[in-house]
Amino acid sequence: MKVSIIGGGGRVGSNAAYALQLGGLARDIAIVDVAEELARGEALDLRHGASVAGAQKIYAGGYDAVAGSDIVVITAGLRRKPDESRLELINRNVILFKGILEAFKKVKLAANGIMLVVSNPVDILTYMAVKSAVLPPSKVMGLGTVLDTIRFRSLLAEHFEVDPTGVNALILGEHGDSMVPVWSSANVNGVPLRSFPDCDDEKVKGIFEVTKKSGAEVIRLKGGAGYAVGLAIKAVVDAIILDKKAVLPVSSLMQGYMGIADVCFSVPTVVGRGGVEKLIDIALSEDEKAAMLYSANVLKETLKQVQ
Repeated sequence: MKVSIIGGGGRVGSNAAYALQLGGLARDIAIVDVAEELARGEALDLRHGASVAGAQKIYAGGYDAVAGSDIVVITAGLRRKPDESRLELINRNVILFKGILEAFKKVKLAANGIMLVVSNPVDILTYMAVKSAVLPPSKVMGLGTVLDTIRFRSLLAEHFEVDPTGVNALILGEHGDSMVPVWSSANVNGVPLRSFPDCDDEKVKGIFEVTKKSGAEVIRLKGGAGYAVGLAIKAVVDAIILDKKAVLPVSSLMQGYMGIADVCFSVPTVVGRGGVEKLIDIALSEDEKAAMLYSANVLKETLKQVQ
C-alpha cells in the first residue's frame, strides 16, 4: 500500500510519517511539501531508521510522487494561533487548500484511492474536497474528531485510573468549539462511566473542557501538536489498509443523517478499504441530539462565508 502525505515536511505530517513507518503497513510513503529540502530531510531521516523499522520505500517529491497512492493524507496548512479557533483559520487556509485540490486533479491515484483531510478547519476543508469532485464522496474523509476522542479517552483514563485502551467515549460533531461529548454511552470495557465512584458530574465535564482546549494548550506549550495527531492519522490509515471496518468518528458528507445534509462533520463511521462505508445511527440523549444539530448549524453558517 502506498500512502502520500501532502505537507509531510511539517510537524503533523512528519509525525504521521513516523507513526506509519513504525506501524509497518504502508510499504511506500511519499512526502510532499512546498518546503522541498525539508521534505527530503524528513524522508532521509526516516530512511536512516530502516534497519530497525524494516524495509519501506520512503522518499520526497512533488505531486508526481503522489501518483498511484492508495491513500493521500493532507496535512498542509497554516498553524492555529494560541487564541484562534479552528474555524477562524478558514480565511487563511481555504486559498491554500484550493490550490492543493487543483494540483490533485492532475494526479491519478490507485483504483480505490482515498483522501484523508487533516488540515484545519478540517470539516470545512473536507466539505470543499467532496464538492471539488476529485473523488467520490465515500472516498473523502476528514480526521474529524478522531484526535479529540483519543484525547478525551486518555484524559478520562487518567482521572479514573484505568487502562486507557478500555475507555469507550466519543466526541462527535465539529472538530472545534461546538464538538459534542457523548456521555450517554461512555463506558470502560462495557461498564458505564457513571458506575465508577469518581464519576462526579462537574469533574467529568471539566475533563471535556480540558479536552476541548487541549489543542490550543499544546500550541501554547510547544508550538503545535504532533505525536497524538500522528497516532490518530495512523489509526485511520490502518483501518483503511487492513479493511478493519473500524468504527471511527471521522468527518464525512452528511446526506440525511439525523436530518442533517450538505455539511461534513463527525459521526460514528465504519471505515475500511472502501473509505466511508457506513454511518452508524447512535442512540443519543435529547441534549446530545440538540448539540449535534447546533454543531451542524455552526458549520453551515461558516460555509456560507466561503461559498
